[in-house]
Amino acid sequence: MSTTYTFEDLKKDVAEGRIDTVLACQVDMQGRLMGKRFQAEFFVESAYKETHSCNYLLATDMEMETVSGYKATSWEKGYGDYTMKPDLSTLRRTPWLEGTALVLCDMLDHHTHEEVPHSPRAILKKQVKRLEAMGMKPFMATELEFFLFDQSYETAQASGYRNLKLASGYNEDYHIFQTTKEEGVMRAIRKGLQGAGIPVENSKGEASAGQEEINVRYADALTMADRHVIIKNGCKEIAWAQGKAITFLAKWHYTAAGSSSHIHQSLWSLDGKPLFFDDKGEYGMSELMKHYMAGLLSHASEITYFLAPYINSYKRFMAGTFAPTKAIWSKDNRTAGYRLCGEDTKAIRVECRVGGSDLNPYLAMAALIAAGIDGIEKKMALESAFTGDAYGATDVREIPRTLRSATEELTKSAMLREAFGDDVIDHYVRAAEWEQEEYDRRITDWEVARGFERA
Repeated sequence: MSTTYTFEDLKKDVAEGRIDTVLACQVDMQGRLMGKRFQAEFFVESAYKETHSCNYLLATDMEMETVSGYKATSWEKGYGDYTMKPDLSTLRRTPWLEGTALVLCDMLDHHTHEEVPHSPRAILKKQVKRLEAMGMKPFMATELEFFLFDQSYETAQASGYRNLKLASGYNEDYHIFQTTKEEGVMRAIRKGLQGAGIPVENSKGEASAGQEEINVRYADALTMADRHVIIKNGCKEIAWAQGKAITFLAKWHYTAAGSSSHIHQSLWSLDGKPLFFDDKGEYGMSELMKHYMAGLLSHASEITYFLAPYINSYKRFMAGTFAPTKAIWSKDNRTAGYRLCGEDTKAIRVECRVGGSDLNPYLAMAALIAAGIDGIEKKMALESAFTGDAYGATDVREIPRTLRSATEELTKSAMLREAFGDDVIDHYVRAAEWEQEEYDRRITDWEVARGFERA
């Protein structure tokens, strides 16, 4: 998982005055970076071993509310500490922040120093270890879409998020001239991420006005999840520094396309052989790949929460928008929830198109791996590939239409409870319930405009 920037490199940069700040970051339930800004001299002297944070950071919502109902922590338990243990293999410079380096931390119990089971990084690491015990390693890539606005976060907030000005006025999918006009931000993002040890492949315009996509090279699952959270944070910081704003909201406006985070996945042997490829198999698919894909489909409803964790996430699943509505697989078909890519080559893989740009990559990848493992262990048979327009298909498996439905599927998932543990699943069920409870008691602008006079 090396970023080619070592602790020795950091010490040298600190001694010679190039780095004066180190960000020690954990990943919260929402996939955000939380942590501390260390004076670099103190970090290399002492804090590289460990630091601490309040344990409520893994039991809160988007608003940082102290949510009731969690077993792991509460007011009754006093909201104590977790230990943040820097994973020095994730250490990197962040070129867009002057004199700054960043490291991701594992979350440990303050007393036992065991990993906190419901921490996102620990959840993914557990599933990766399951595969490694089977002689396999998961490789993944996440494609991130977002919208770019020509005003700052502060201006957008002050306006109540009304009358926002997108960076373009028309669909810019693959559009070179329009993306030239946005190149000041996008070039800074590509160069910044590359300088932070994240191998960028490209950026492009996406299928709506102001919509962008950033693509980076695939990696083992944990490395890719680490890259994903740093990309999101870095994109926001780089845009903010130029007086712009970026949103990773899955569906920012009714008339606009949603923003996705498609997840490409394949399994390889520990000595580097592609296990999804069989030159004699249909489309080049090995029996292992068929079992894995069958597991994804069999458990598609159960894992949806980890791909779509908010009320807003489900507004994205609309026919004719390139967001899927059916949890079926198809060959190179963007209307299906699961797409076979790279047929008849060693790059053969499955692309999960269900997840939005608001997902937590550790949780999403862990859920996909767990479902795939179940398919492998039970040698599940893969259903026939769907052909045609999946939006109009009937009598096929649908993606849950609401957070409420997805939460019900998560709650009763025996597979995920066995893979993650009951306490972990109950923890995230509570997060989903709280999201629903908060939404249910809110009054929206749409309701007021529709019924103020006419109700």
